[in-house]
Amino acid sequence: MLCGIRPVQLTDNKILARVLRHVLIEFGVPKLGTAYADPELDHMFQAYSKPNHAYWVVIYDSEILGGAGIAPLQNSEDHICELQKMYFDVNARGKGLGKQMILKLFELAKTFGFTQCYLETMPNMADAQKLYLANGFSYIDAPMGDTGHYSCPVWMIKSLV
Repeated sequence: MLCGIRPVQLTDNKILARVLRHVLIEFGVPKLGTAYADPELDHMFQAYSKPNHAYWVVIYDSEILGGAGIAPLQNSEDHICELQKMYFDVNARGKGLGKQMILKLFELAKTFGFTQCYLETMPNMADAQKLYLANGFSYIDAPMGDTGHYSCPVWMIKSLV
């Protein structure tokens, strides 16, 4: 059984888009105002091939079962990144891959010069929020930057220093 994480590859685009949308539908996430509608969802390799961007995929039993990325938080200070599109298929959950992913992305964010990491999520993604809290995120009262995800009402931030 092969499991772990690796950087996104061009050949991952189609299956990754399908897996991420499947997870979003599973959680009843609105299609508008969330990652579901992001045009980059179908072109993740290209979207994260820019400076200070990274996206890694989750591999379990030789299948892509999700992923997560970091990128500069749009319309914010240069030192703040955003944890983006962290969604795992049910078959990848509860295996420690989320913690492994977050730690890898924090490491990359620091090498890119980021000192804070922001995220947005949904209220019903309780297990994800537990993972974020366990890895140093705390809740904040208002959104930051301009993610376009107006349907995500839970905001969190973490210091990377």
